[in-house]
Amino acid sequence: MLDAVDQRLADQSKVRDEIARLEARIEALAESLERCRTISLMARLILAAGTVWIVLMLTRAIPFAPFNIVGAISAGLGGIVLFGSNASTWKQTEAAIAEAEALRGELIDRIALKTAEE
Repeated sequence: MLDAVDQRLADQSKVRDEIARLEARIEALAESLERCRTISLMARLILAAGTVWIVLMLTRAIPFAPFNIVGAISAGLGGIVLFGSNASTWKQTEAAIAEAEALRGELIDRIALKTAEE
């Protein structure tokens, strides 16, 4: 009987270690998601700057020069590419967080938790 108790405690210890590992992974993924949010904002700003630059050239507020055309188009396309690339990373990160949280929940349910009595 003592061996069964020792085995159960060892199994719970392994489960707790796995839960701690998953929590660290979830935290790292949350930090990655925050970087994705920052990059998304930057991409939108770059895209908006390129669009405003083109509008200013079309309204003759700034000179219509080859450098300005190339810069405006590059900013617009760069913003679109950055936004698209970041969107796929964002979705993958959210999926990984959901998967890790689900696994953590299953492991927590597996542990025989005892309630504190008053």
